[in-house]
Amino acid sequence: MQTMKQLHKQSSPVSHLRDIEMNQHHTYSPKAHKHSRSLLQRSIHYIIKEQRLLFILVGILITSAFFIMQPTLSRLSHSDPRLLSSVSVLDHEGVSSYGDTGMMTAAIRRVPVGIRRKRLRIVVTGGAGFVGSHLVDKLIGRGDEVIVIDNFFTGRKENVMHHFGDSRFELIRHDVVEPILLEVDQIYHLACPASPVHYKYNPVKTIKTNVMGTLNMLGLAKRIGARFLLTSTSEVYGDPLEHPQKETYWGNVNPIGVRSCYDEGKRTAETLTMDYHRGADVEVRIARIFNTYGPRMCLDDGRVVSNFVAQAIRKQPLTVYGDGKQTRSFQYVADLVNGLMALMEGEHIGPFNLGNPGEFTMLELAQVVKETIDPSAVIEFRENTADDPHKRKPDISKAKDLLNWEPKVPLWEGLPLMVSDFQNRILNEEEGKGQK
Repeated sequence: MQTMKQLHKQSSPVSHLRDIEMNQHHTYSPKAHKHSRSLLQRSIHYIIKEQRLLFILVGILITSAFFIMQPTLSRLSHSDPRLLSSVSVLDHEGVSSYGDTGMMTAAIRRVPVGIRRKRLRIVVTGGAGFVGSHLVDKLIGRGDEVIVIDNFFTGRKENVMHHFGDSRFELIRHDVVEPILLEVDQIYHLACPASPVHYKYNPVKTIKTNVMGTLNMLGLAKRIGARFLLTSTSEVYGDPLEHPQKETYWGNVNPIGVRSCYDEGKRTAETLTMDYHRGADVEVRIARIFNTYGPRMCLDDGRVVSNFVAQAIRKQPLTVYGDGKQTRSFQYVADLVNGLMALMEGEHIGPFNLGNPGEFTMLELAQVVKETIDPSAVIEFRENTADDPHKRKPDISKAKDLLNWEPKVPLWEGLPLMVSDFQNRILNEEEGKGQK
């Protein structure tokens, strides 16, 4: 019986499987084997087996090389003026050229790209006018975004149309006598007719532009925290009793004369500008502009340079008012634009005289125009206009000292550029009349 039970037990499939499982449990354990190696051993095995050690070494070498070379590049970029000029070229033009300094210069040239000058958003009132359009050209050429506001009373779309299609340029037809809301960093306030023919045409509108327009733009500057530059005029000195005129001179102005809408209007604009600065902490700048000439001037605006040039081209007599001994100083428009930008970017409020101290009588100017355009032109004398200043010459010592600015273009060099522009426009004007 016992033998049969033993045989039955041995031959039972269930007991056989149980014996196999028990034997396997005591002879092999995967988990015990897996944990037999330490964490450090497994990490080393992983690095060697997967070839991660090579990548780690390469990364360490690259990082070390960067930190070793960086101080050297920094010292070179600050000490070698050739490298600084190369950096400037890349910043402003995006140009890459090795030149004499080779590949090291190319590498250094890429370092300061991330710290280039911030692009500003700037509004120019009267930006389609003579001076305003040249200022717009310079600002856009510098890389800024420009919004032009103009009601086209004296401004012309032709002066700025070459910027149409540029994403950094915007033109708004608007009269500054009415408020406007914009978000900008700087405001150049040029809006106002500047020649006697234009500002006498509607004197009430002229003084409203000077007062209400300046108030609106100063209010905008206050709301958005923009820096504000007022283009005032040498006419605030009136018919001066001081010669040459310094910024400290208070002037000799007729408050009820035919020119007072402009003269007193600009004086009031200066008052408003300083009141906003003192009372509302608005950052302001004031420029007093003396006679300026150049391309894009209105052909018949009554100012002496444009009058003489247009008359000489049209074969008309050059009209001199009075005895022709009254004096003016003439600056080329590019010089004025440089002065306005130096004032805006500087830390001094002003006012600053911006003009060319080279002084000419009206007869001397007429002679220069004759020699430039038509030596056979004749001079015709007429009765002088009311309140016409006898002398006008700026003292620009303050601008030289504080703005590091002075005019560079002499009359004999700038006048031909203006003459060429006038000749083209007068020719087109005559051709247009002939086709009608």
